[in-house]
Amino acid sequence: MYKTLYRKWRPMTFDDVISQQHITDTLKNQITSGKTAHAYLFTGSRGTGKTTCARILAKAVNCPNQKDGKPCLVCDICHDADNGSLTDIVEIDAASNNGVDDIRDLRDGAVYTPERCSYKIYIIDEVHMLSTSAFNALLKIMEEPPAYVMFILATTEIHKVPATIASRCQRYDFRRIRPQDIATRLEYIAGQEELNLTPDGASLIAKLADGGMRDAVSLLDQCSVCAEVINAETVSNTAGIAGREYLYEILDALSVKDTAKALSVTGSLYDMSKDLMRLCEELITQLRNIMLIQVSPQTADALIVCMPEELEKLKSLAGNSTTEDIMYQLSALQKCRENMSHVMNRRVEFEMTLIKLCGNKNNSPETIDNSEIYDKIKQLENKLNSVSAGNFQRSVPAPPEVLTADSPLRESEPVANVDIKKLKPEDMIPCSRWDEVVEELKKAKPDLAGALDGSSAMTAGNVIFIDAVNRLFITLFRNKKENAVVLGNVINKILGQRYAIRAKCTTTIEQQKNMAEMILQKANELHIETVADNNQ
Repeated sequence: MYKTLYRKWRPMTFDDVISQQHITDTLKNQITSGKTAHAYLFTGSRGTGKTTCARILAKAVNCPNQKDGKPCLVCDICHDADNGSLTDIVEIDAASNNGVDDIRDLRDGAVYTPERCSYKIYIIDEVHMLSTSAFNALLKIMEEPPAYVMFILATTEIHKVPATIASRCQRYDFRRIRPQDIATRLEYIAGQEELNLTPDGASLIAKLADGGMRDAVSLLDQCSVCAEVINAETVSNTAGIAGREYLYEILDALSVKDTAKALSVTGSLYDMSKDLMRLCEELITQLRNIMLIQVSPQTADALIVCMPEELEKLKSLAGNSTTEDIMYQLSALQKCRENMSHVMNRRVEFEMTLIKLCGNKNNSPETIDNSEIYDKIKQLENKLNSVSAGNFQRSVPAPPEVLTADSPLRESEPVANVDIKKLKPEDMIPCSRWDEVVEELKKAKPDLAGALDGSSAMTAGNVIFIDAVNRLFITLFRNKKENAVVLGNVINKILGQRYAIRAKCTTTIEQQKNMAEMILQKANELHIETVADNNQ
């Protein structure tokens, strides 16, 4: 049976592991000096050598003929370890064996001495997948293990490993493998396998692998059956990157504010069962590439991941947009990606974001005429005053006042350096870090931050315009000077500048009228009920 290249060419000794010399040298020195730890924690992204180094370490400490910290690879123990038949080296996949019973079995087996080796070694892969109770069961045996027991934990998500476990291990962070190291290794493997791999093909595979050696060798294996000569074109066709024209159609539509085209392409992809969450992630990746081209054109080629022909398209898009626009789009799409994980209809969420990015949302502050609403509120106040305080305990809140461009300045606000009345929509810049402002505000004023859910902001000069969906924000901001001061300080902390704050609510005049009429009607009903009670 054919053996895939990534399995066939998995490193067998520490010297075969590339780009992790800071780790392999340390492990070899520990083995040579006999000062190995009882528990190790290997962390890093996929394909960087965590499990491979765990297996080599397990072989080396048990190899009777090891030299300079390296296994000999010829003794029975090394052969059985490579074949997976050595019972003293136990590999556990925590992704599928993550229950407390699995760890209890491990703990019960650890009390028995090794059959053939010096150490009984447990390699727990993807350890972050263990349940809380399983981690608790593992903790005791790791804290005071028998002298002959060693644990090697591997994970791609170190933040999910409890501190009580991590603190009992020697931690080693595996770096992403450098593209040039991957390309060199691929050319060596291709030479041994008699594959015709060109330098540009090796470089492209290395770039697409994104720091993972396993991904690179798997792609080389896939390319080897598609063409006799593995060049950049072969890699492009095999990886399926050439068929991503839809991404650039959407990005082009966003750059020219063509809402119809953006929605049309999205609809076609949805009909073809394209995962819209994955589409959102791909757009974020390409917008990142455009941002890097704009801010660092000299180093962009080394930082971005794309095909050579895609690079020209990205450069063209970078020339049609400003960095502010790209950062605003990135922020909106990342928020969309986060929302899509817990909304009922992902398509609606994605289309709403596209419409917003195409400029169909009115973000300019407008002064609205509240005179008619105030008349109804006055009638409501007169009605409420006629009700006895002893019989009417419930209070009806009046609709909040709306801040406009003509509202007076708050304490800690600077004087506006632009003529607000003469501002046009195109003069205002979307505030790409507004979500950060709201998050920071949650620490100081959770109620005020909660009222800003769904809000957005734009700036012009030293004036920031807040578009609030919830009218409660207007009430909190207008009636409490402390709220205005705190918000101003948070904006200064995140954006690095003090702004004169102006705000409006997106609730329409008609909605405000209906609200006032509803409150007035309710007050009339309560008044009638109170009069009837008094008559009785």
